[in-house]
Amino acid sequence: MEEIRRAVRAALEEDVGPGDVTSLAVVPPAIRARAVVRARESLVVAGLAFAREAFRQQSRLVRIECRVRDGQKVPAGTVLLEVYGPARALLRAERVALNFLQRLSGIATLTARFVEAVRGTGARILDTRKTTPGWRRFEKYAVVCGGGHNHRFGLHDMVLIKDNHLQALAGARPNPIAVAVARARRRWPGLEIEVEADTLEQVDQAVAAGADRILLDNMSLTELRRAVRRVAGRARTEASGGIHLGNVRAVAETGVDDISVGALTHSAPAVDIGLDFVGR
Repeated sequence: MEEIRRAVRAALEEDVGPGDVTSLAVVPPAIRARAVVRARESLVVAGLAFAREAFRQQSRLVRIECRVRDGQKVPAGTVLLEVYGPARALLRAERVALNFLQRLSGIATLTARFVEAVRGTGARILDTRKTTPGWRRFEKYAVVCGGGHNHRFGLHDMVLIKDNHLQALAGARPNPIAVAVARARRRWPGLEIEVEADTLEQVDQAVAAGADRILLDNMSLTELRRAVRRVAGRARTEASGGIHLGNVRAVAETGVDDISVGALTHSAPAVDIGLDFVGR
């Protein structure tokens, strides 16, 4: 919760600055108002705690009632929050509250579309590290709200041996993958090890080296099916690269365990959510 408070505080300082000059000039301090935060399109909710915190930081007199929960799919027109309190406080918090809600609900909504697209195949939808700087935990939380799963949170919680690591070991014997996995296993025995494979030969090498997971990078559907057969359950398989809603079902039907989608966090559009005063 403290992480949310800090993020909201920073956003309010950025937005309000030394004061909301419009509200200070136009709205008398004694005015109270009631407002609703409403979904203007069908969406999956995420980020309610951020919105609540934005209003609370502007005034302890603000009353907040949540009408839905994070992870809930709602139709257009649904009231997400009702707030009542000093009108100036509501106006200062409005944009920050909406920014968090629209961004995080956008991620949850896009994730839910991918999850629905692969339903029944057994494949999981994973996020990546392609997140907004400083927002990774928030955006990965939104992925979970949409029914997706989190891949590693950073460079510290899983070994992922990628092409540049292997290039740095070019010429190693018996092959760079075997050397990299052995070194990683010795140094970090408690961590999962994943190897990025661009070719079926690298898939075989990763299996032989004892990798826990194999990332099948930018492979065709035919290559994915062959890779899954060659791995034969000895490691988890993850398809990655060029995944979109138009092809994710076909990718899932190759038999891969996981599908990682960078677009969940780097390209999710904000959803349409608005705040309207409805009386005093």
